[in-house]
Amino acid sequence: MNARQQRILQLVNDHFRITVSQLADTFTVSEVTIRHDLTLLEQRGYLKRVHGAAIALESDDVDARMMSNFTLKQQLAHYAATQIAGGETIFIESGSTNALLARQLTARSDITVITVSHYIANLLKQAACEVIVLGGIYQKKSETVVGPLTRVCIQQVYFNKAFIGIDGYHLETGFTGRDMMRADIVNALLAKGSENIILTDSSKFGQIQANPLQPISQIQRVITDARLAPDYQHALRNLGIQLDLVSG
Repeated sequence: MNARQQRILQLVNDHFRITVSQLADTFTVSEVTIRHDLTLLEQRGYLKRVHGAAIALESDDVDARMMSNFTLKQQLAHYAATQIAGGETIFIESGSTNALLARQLTARSDITVITVSHYIANLLKQAACEVIVLGGIYQKKSETVVGPLTRVCIQQVYFNKAFIGIDGYHLETGFTGRDMMRADIVNALLAKGSENIILTDSSKFGQIQANPLQPISQIQRVITDARLAPDYQHALRNLGIQLDLVSG
């Protein structure tokens, strides 16, 4: 992805919908060039093309987000499931790849799952494992809970591993999230000191969102796909983070 394409993606995410002609004027290039850029970005799962425009894939709706890079996310979820040992209690935060991870665990009777996501809890309603759903303020679109009560609940439970979703990572900002209250819940998870695992596809790398997920020193592993750019790979490993690259 070149610098213009990165800027295009940022503009699409900022405005949700932007026309080809607007982008051509912004970058002083032809509409043919912009269409080529948009085709490439769509093929890589960064945005969606519609007639004469591009629209962002970002949405709080889990079903909508799951459709972006679905096969790749499924592969990541399958790998993540193999990293869970029998007898463990795991925390699954929220997001589309984490939801697919939950689907992978429905036959496991030897684990306990804790979650803030009602969407994930619903996926596990027929599962063999024990499921613990925490309380809090219910966000209807994302189907997850947030707020002070949720933070208190997190402080009162123990888990071996936490699987966490992100909305962005940049070398200058670290990991970030779009929603302030959900980012606050992630930060409460990081403070627990368990094994914290970022589970995400590589499309989030290079994006910057408003809310930092920190401290980054409390993130032990990142599970993502092998398309992750080498500079991000080096940066994560230099921070002492174990990087598991799954072939797509």
